[in-house]
Amino acid sequence: MLKFPRTIRLDPSDTFVFERAAEPGEWAVSGAFVFWHRDPATLGQKQRVALRSGFLGIDSLGWSTLAIVTEATEAERETMIERLAGQLVEKFGAPDAQAARHAAEEEIAFAGSLCEHPPQTLLAVQRTVENGEIRERFRTLKPRAGAGDADRLHGHASAFTFHEVEGDVEPKEEVDLLGLIRTDARTTDRT
Repeated sequence: MLKFPRTIRLDPSDTFVFERAAEPGEWAVSGAFVFWHRDPATLGQKQRVALRSGFLGIDSLGWSTLAIVTEATEAERETMIERLAGQLVEKFGAPDAQAARHAAEEEIAFAGSLCEHPPQTLLAVQRTVENGEIRERFRTLKPRAGAGDADRLHGHASAFTFHEVEGDVEPKEEVDLLGLIRTDARTTDRT
């Protein structure tokens, strides 16, 4: 079985920290390509939040703070590629369908490479721009050992609080890692 990230919404914060929030359960990709060749200084506050910490939902092109590792079939993988390729042509000006499909295949393969963890593992991304290049760092959040299904969801849901602020100050994210075991942190650079 293949594994790919899906968007997840544990609380309503994504609906106010991003310009457009992804719908829960969408297949997701890193989405860093949205910001290639864009000067971060020209981005609005909510765009900067997406650059810094968002996964891109393939269907809505909305953003999600977290993604969850989910099993998928080969047919679902093919559908992801086709949908993303269509979005690349329609919304991002890919030169043709063949180039869009190639780029979509690469994005989907990269998204799959982030899911070398058990299903239901939460993924988070942190991006920085260094010397004009986007650097991505991915982290996993796993439930406490021995937690039941209901406890797992509750444990993740209570781990994050978000605060909306006005003006140029970006929202701070507070993470309470008590009860969560962070067993994997992986840095991936893409240029």
